[in-house]
Amino acid sequence: MQPVLANLLSRRNLLRQSAAIPGMLGATAFLSQQSLAETVAGATPAGCHFAPRAKRVIHLFMNGGPFHGDLFDPKPALAKYAGQRPSGTDLVTERPTGGLLASPYRFQPCGESGVPVSELLPYLRRHIDDICVLRSVHADNPNHGPALLQMNNGTILPTRPSMGAWFLYGLGTENEDLPGYVVLCPGKPVRFSILWNSAFLPASCQGTYINHSSIDPEKMIPHLRNKKWNQQTQQRQLHLLRQLDAEVQRRNGQDQAFETRIRSMETAFRMQFRASDAFDLNQESQRTRDEYGKGHFANGCLLARRLVERGVRFVQVYYGNSQPWDTHSNHNETVPNLCRAIDQPIASLLADLKQRGLLEDTLIIWGGEFGRTPTSENGNGRDHNHHGFSMWLAGGGVRGGMTWGETDEFGFKAVQDRMHVHDVHATILHLLGLDHERLTYHQAGRDFRLTDVHGNVVQQILA
Repeated sequence: MQPVLANLLSRRNLLRQSAAIPGMLGATAFLSQQSLAETVAGATPAGCHFAPRAKRVIHLFMNGGPFHGDLFDPKPALAKYAGQRPSGTDLVTERPTGGLLASPYRFQPCGESGVPVSELLPYLRRHIDDICVLRSVHADNPNHGPALLQMNNGTILPTRPSMGAWFLYGLGTENEDLPGYVVLCPGKPVRFSILWNSAFLPASCQGTYINHSSIDPEKMIPHLRNKKWNQQTQQRQLHLLRQLDAEVQRRNGQDQAFETRIRSMETAFRMQFRASDAFDLNQESQRTRDEYGKGHFANGCLLARRLVERGVRFVQVYYGNSQPWDTHSNHNETVPNLCRAIDQPIASLLADLKQRGLLEDTLIIWGGEFGRTPTSENGNGRDHNHHGFSMWLAGGGVRGGMTWGETDEFGFKAVQDRMHVHDVHATILHLLGLDHERLTYHQAGRDFRLTDVHGNVVQQILA
């Protein structure tokens, strides 16, 4: 290399010039944005602390907050005392509420376990023997924004890494040609990208957002392919960039942030030829497409299966744009439509993973940021309820065909074997082979972790 050229190409100038080369970053939009000043000390995966039961996670997120009393936690007292405000229903919620609102949906014992599941979920209840229903989850805030942050990031503060970022920081990725953390949503949930950011963790741990409103990979992933230069030309570009990088590092020493950005470019290059395959639902048989059903959520579930079988560590599937489960009015009229959209796809996802031998080491998480009140809002709606609600887990080392914990007779508050969001996170990390107290990152003079200074693993739900 000529000395003049070596002097001109500082690390930052090299990155700026290489980023401007047409075609170098054909798939850059698919990657998390990375800061040139990123500190990547500790970017090497920490690794498992003990043998994992799960290798990957699919999080099915019902943004807005579903009511457990309609789905997994039958409360006959709601009908008995409908319209009344018995003792115990005076808990603080975001808005004033009236008397108890009965749930009109029938439950029946399902599977060999006999766990009751609502008539709203006729497909899913066939799989109840693989599911552990957590009936006693509780959180700290009844507002969507803070609750979404706590469920996704472990805290109501918008400055902490997301759950998926912690997974990648601890375990790394299984496929260098695809992001390790993908977020699927046909729109934008409240708080948007804060929910999958990496904060002070390495930027390579950040989630990659995909709007799957269209099933065309070229539309899901803008600028996926470089239509101007072919594969060989782009390979030569990368080779030249590596040569320039080597010369700069020889003269000035190693720069880990710079090296991380170069690796991102290489990943972007490879993804042009791998991502179109992973996101192409037309490669699935018509029978499989029919089994999952129609709609954005069905497509999201099928995409999630295609991604995890290709080594993506964490896939989060949001139900829809904004907060569709937020039923402040016309609750009983809205919920059946919501359930129809999730029932068949989730059941097919569980069956598909099981048939492929993936369910045993893939953890499925279902739930929202909180639940809803047993009391009515505006006469026919339900307000937010963080005092007690349901989630469920399946696969990945979880005991199926069981329930854990209880809410009170009206479903307002978790009262038995209470499970805070921190406990949920601690248990999920444990299933991935990570000790939530040892998975830490030193920042601003202290060690941070997903569970902060809280959380206990609920051993009783582990297989």
